[in-house]
Amino acid sequence: MKLRFGHPGTPFHVVLVEPEIPPNTGNIARLCAATGSPLHLVGKLGFSIDEKAVRRAGLDYWHLVDVVHHPDLDACLEAIRCEAPLIFTSNTTNSFHQAPYRPGQALVFGSETKGLSSEIVDRYQETAYAIPTCSKSVRSLNLANAVSVVVYEALRITGAFDSQILEK
Repeated sequence: MKLRFGHPGTPFHVVLVEPEIPPNTGNIARLCAATGSPLHLVGKLGFSIDEKAVRRAGLDYWHLVDVVHHPDLDACLEAIRCEAPLIFTSNTTNSFHQAPYRPGQALVFGSETKGLSSEIVDRYQETAYAIPTCSKSVRSLNLANAVSVVVYEALRITGAFDSQILEK
């Protein structure tokens, strides 16, 4: 038996700005497939997403995900029609628990080594959130883990799990 939840209707949009590590993006793509969330890749990628590269990487969920590659964040947000994205960075004091999650929003994450640029963080300072850690030695979570935490919190807050289904 598998526990499922009803499709959220208007999905959250997962936005990765210049992701660098293929396995992280692969894990995030699987998360997007599991949650019905489109995946938006922005800017220069640290890997290829052509069919041969995806097959070689063993990304067997890739075909289940709506993946769009945008040249920059502005083009991405325009395509999504999102004026107030929620951005996730370690450079803020606002907790992701405080974010005003609404279906259809863009959830924006930076690259694994650089995070989001200071320009993006400054521009969206009012909607910037962090995932706290208790250890001073750990500055942030792995990108795939951070996206998972935020997507499932957004789904929980917006009631997506109110109609769970037990599938045989």
